[in-house]
Amino acid sequence: MKGYMIVLLMNAFIMHAAALPAPFDHSDTTISVPAGGNTWCIQCDEDNNLISNKGIQHWTQQETGFETYIRVNKTGSLKIGINAKTDKASVLRLSVAGSSKNITVKGTAFKVYDAGTFEIKDTGYIKIAVSGKQKKGAYFADISAFELSGTAINEHTTFVKNNEGNFFYWGRRGPSVHLNYPFADSIKAEWFYNEITVPENQDVVGSYYMANGFGEGYFGIQVNSASERRILFSVWSPFSTDDPKSIPQDMRITLLKKGEGVHTGEFGNEGSGGQSYLRYNWKAGVTYKFLLRGQPDRNGSTIYTAYFFAPERGEWLLIASFKRPKTNTYLRRFHSFLENFIPEQGNKTREVLFGNQWVCDERGTWFELVNAVFTYDNTAAKKYRMDYAGGVENGRFYLKNCGFFAGFTPYKSLFLRKANMQIPGVDFKTLP
Repeated sequence: MKGYMIVLLMNAFIMHAAALPAPFDHSDTTISVPAGGNTWCIQCDEDNNLISNKGIQHWTQQETGFETYIRVNKTGSLKIGINAKTDKASVLRLSVAGSSKNITVKGTAFKVYDAGTFEIKDTGYIKIAVSGKQKKGAYFADISAFELSGTAINEHTTFVKNNEGNFFYWGRRGPSVHLNYPFADSIKAEWFYNEITVPENQDVVGSYYMANGFGEGYFGIQVNSASERRILFSVWSPFSTDDPKSIPQDMRITLLKKGEGVHTGEFGNEGSGGQSYLRYNWKAGVTYKFLLRGQPDRNGSTIYTAYFFAPERGEWLLIASFKRPKTNTYLRRFHSFLENFIPEQGNKTREVLFGNQWVCDERGTWFELVNAVFTYDNTAAKKYRMDYAGGVENGRFYLKNCGFFAGFTPYKSLFLRKANMQIPGVDFKTLP
């Protein structure tokens, strides 16, 4: 038997550790999975700082655990090493594919500890769970990475490989997915109508279910926290910047009107422009209607106005109307998307249904949109995350992301839903 038995006296108790693991054997082809971009904290406070770009840090509570995910495209053996350190000595428990092993970590310098070999019997995402069993010092361990090898590991193993381009942040947020609705170039689209249903138990905190995307902005609903939900409508400035204060006066978005209770202001970071939102406790399982107008004003600007139909109130609500300068266009580039905007929520699956899409031209003629093209963001394109999907479900388009489910949908997949042949019952003259 390699190693030796140790007994650590800890004030009022004795820690019985298993044989100290041998140093990790690098003879096989090994990949290093950074904890900072691939790990989530379980049973943590919302404001915890246990996961940074350096990995797992400041881990003191035994009830706290961590989950790291990789995706494999072949079965076989999975050998795991943990690159870790601690202030004195700790016993960690590592669980993979239904099996668990204890690992003793001892030493204040990072070192790769052999955590054993596990049998992987299916392809797809694998969860590597780490929990704390015992500790002699102030904290269980700092973990910077997991060193993986074995026959289940190859060049196609999927994970966030590095933090270039801030991808530890983007990777933990998860992939954003989109539906693009094509329509004839000859249509002067003044109105865009769409419907959203978030299925029950799919209203995950950090989700943005965007219904009416267009060339210059977007309009949808969010779950901002456990106690707050919003209807959000934004229009980008024609001046390209992430700093709204740098936009020249003649290129700023102008608010023309807004609905009761609607907050308005500027936004930045991912482009800049005018933003509006209404705090509204929308419900999962209920279908909500979205109506967007894009109207050139013949003076070099386009006016964008967003309306939300609240079935709980039985009426259309005005969200806001913005004027975008140096723009002379009807609505274009219709799309919807689903994204998670809180990295700590990137390990939770969410889904949304989009149904009954219509466009109305400047003469009042309606056209039904029954086709959608599926796309995704750079996180998915780099194959850092592959938990994304889209398709048609019971006559409606759907999008799904995050949570490390098994399947994924190819880029630019084309979907066709059954036509409803029922024009939306919107009386434009009575809109607020």
